[in-house]
Amino acid sequence: MAIHKSGEDYLEAIYILKNKNGIVKSADVASFLNYSRASVCNAVNLLQKEDLLLMDEKKHLELTENGLQIAQKMYDRHCFLSNFLISIGVEKKIAEEESCQIEHILSEKTYELLKKHVEQNSKRI
Repeated sequence: MAIHKSGEDYLEAIYILKNKNGIVKSADVASFLNYSRASVCNAVNLLQKEDLLLMDEKKHLELTENGLQIAQKMYDRHCFLSNFLISIGVEKKIAEEESCQIEHILSEKTYELLKKHVEQNSKRI
């Protein structure tokens, strides 16, 4: 199943908000991503159809197992890339913004090679 960048962003946002607040509603996601509630509602419907997201009777959003796997993967990539960019001197705000873009375009193989390279070089210090 191929998921688009925006879907990955929604799942990652829900993951972050769930870990931070315990519960997540569509309005929380809209505020976090600075998107309209209508856009979030649309995305929630699509993610539910893809079996990546559930909404309970209280309108709380929950990631399915598949959604959680994707969200964790994107969050891990984001954190790694952001920290890497900061470590080479990129300003924190710019590193956050650019890591959000880079996390979606790197292939799994390239990402793993980059992680391996960073880990090996950090052991040499």
